[in-house]
Amino acid sequence: MADAKGPKAGRVALVTGAAAGLGNAFARRLASEGATVIAVDRTSAPSLVTDLKACGAPAVEFYQADVSDELQVRKFCGTVLDQFGRCDLLVNNAGISRPAPFAEITLNDFRHMMSVNMESVFLTCQQLVPSMIDHKYGRIVNLASGTFGIVAANFTHYIASKGAVIGFTRGLATDVGEHGVTVNCIAPGLTRTPATEFLFSDGHSHTRFFENRAIKRPGAPEDLVGAMSFLTSDDSAFMTGQTLIVDGGELRSI
Repeated sequence: MADAKGPKAGRVALVTGAAAGLGNAFARRLASEGATVIAVDRTSAPSLVTDLKACGAPAVEFYQADVSDELQVRKFCGTVLDQFGRCDLLVNNAGISRPAPFAEITLNDFRHMMSVNMESVFLTCQQLVPSMIDHKYGRIVNLASGTFGIVAANFTHYIASKGAVIGFTRGLATDVGEHGVTVNCIAPGLTRTPATEFLFSDGHSHTRFFENRAIKRPGAPEDLVGAMSFLTSDDSAFMTGQTLIVDGGELRSI
């Protein structure tokens, strides 16, 4: 790896769902902080490597893969460990959100939601945590959702998957804390990204998501990067098993 400057110089960071939205913002921040960035997404991103290098990353690798597929996860994680010797920072951002009335959710729909949003987190951790334990260092950040605290209609399977992420985070944090590895969640409120743009399509219905916020606007990816940067830093070394809510004050009464 080339020499780099920044608070995360010398660290190897892997971000899933990195081609757009939150994942892209996370990858850019880590690159700007001097980390080597491993970007993973199921869609192609021809300019992503160049963009992340321009942000300051000394080295960048992109893997097009489905993070809910065990064989694909084993392959790209194995390649990362072979090439770089370790993974220090893991941001499990990839996920889907497909609202539907409960009566219309099939078992296959439910399983697919759990597979992408929860099983992918298990799979990446299963492959990378042993190396973190060996190196006595790791920072894992999993993406939950503010909907777990403020329930939204037609999101039953999504909320279930994000609740499972919170539970998994707490359990894993307990198992690996003595090895210098921390595991935390970020729970965003509704954030405007390409994946959530459909919620803004009529220009009106989305306002109900913000009327109870202290900061009455939708979140932007840039609103989340500070929390991610903190949880992947040495400043958060004594914080683990926690869920950091970043939602413009929507959950301030709890």
